[in-house]
Amino acid sequence: MGVSDRHCHRTPCLRSVVDVDRKEEIREFLMSRRAKISPEQAGIPSYGELRRVPGLRREEVAQLAGVSTDYYTRLERGSIRGVSDSVLEAVAAALQLDEAERTHLMDLARTANTPARRTPRRPTQQRVRPGVLRLLDAMTGVVALVQNGRSDVLAANTLGRALYAEVFNSTVARAEPDFPGRLPNQARYLFLDPRAGDFYPDWRAIAATTVAMLRLEAGRNPHDRASNELVGELTTGSAQFASLWAGHDVRIHTTGTKRFHHPVAGELSLQFETLHLPGDEGQTLFTFTAESGSASENALAFLASWAASPPATTTTGDPAGGSAAPGTRSHVQPGTRTTGKTATT
Repeated sequence: MGVSDRHCHRTPCLRSVVDVDRKEEIREFLMSRRAKISPEQAGIPSYGELRRVPGLRREEVAQLAGVSTDYYTRLERGSIRGVSDSVLEAVAAALQLDEAERTHLMDLARTANTPARRTPRRPTQQRVRPGVLRLLDAMTGVVALVQNGRSDVLAANTLGRALYAEVFNSTVARAEPDFPGRLPNQARYLFLDPRAGDFYPDWRAIAATTVAMLRLEAGRNPHDRASNELVGELTTGSAQFASLWAGHDVRIHTTGTKRFHHPVAGELSLQFETLHLPGDEGQTLFTFTAESGSASENALAFLASWAASPPATTTTGDPAGGSAAPGTRSHVQPGTRTTGKTATT
């Protein structure tokens, strides 16, 4: 082993590599946000001039933020260590960042000021507290599950396992397919299981949201080895994930509507709510309910009945007027539907 090789195993060398990665992340995030803001949106007259780059120029962002062009240029090159919160807030306002983007910028600054670890940490497998498990079991008629920031499903009630049976039964959704007890991962299923495009009618929108949430998690916990390995796996295994990841979009997922095409219950449109568990850092409770009197309410009740029935009764009539059994759906690529419907963006 040469002298240079020995030095590369020392902490300062590792720190410099990590710093480069952080600077690249900061640079690409700020550049991508700057490109999204037009002079008109920022209140800057363009006078019809031909601009060579999309969005704002660096000097324009600097002017809006009240800092010098040289100072902002250093920020955009990743030199964010030691920058005050007031300056970051001014930059966020100049770039018109939303809540998720502002949070991400602050996370990037916080981790830039945190000493690098010798090796990325691998957290112990997250456990859901018994009290939370009892809460899940008590939520009958409601789909409920607990996930962490990298979209591992940590726990689910009976109706949750029934709704997400496609995810729980998918071999590619688990990091180690040979171990059925391993936690399924929503992102891995979404991008690596060809059936995901059929299960999610709005696959494209869900894919974009999932990647944006993973990007936010990466900014919050950049040294999480499991998250880094997941991103690496998905970037290598899915061109669609790689393209979305390169966009540096971030999003906070709180409430909304999600559509499913379930192999037993048929079409469902469910409203979801999220609740972060303050006593369990990084864990979020997701609940799904159907609008009262809707076809989805009937389908969800049918699914609950099916989930409570003996395992032998797996072939059941579709309440919407068809019939299907788990595992009989055709295989399609993510983002496509066999029915010919166009997924939303």
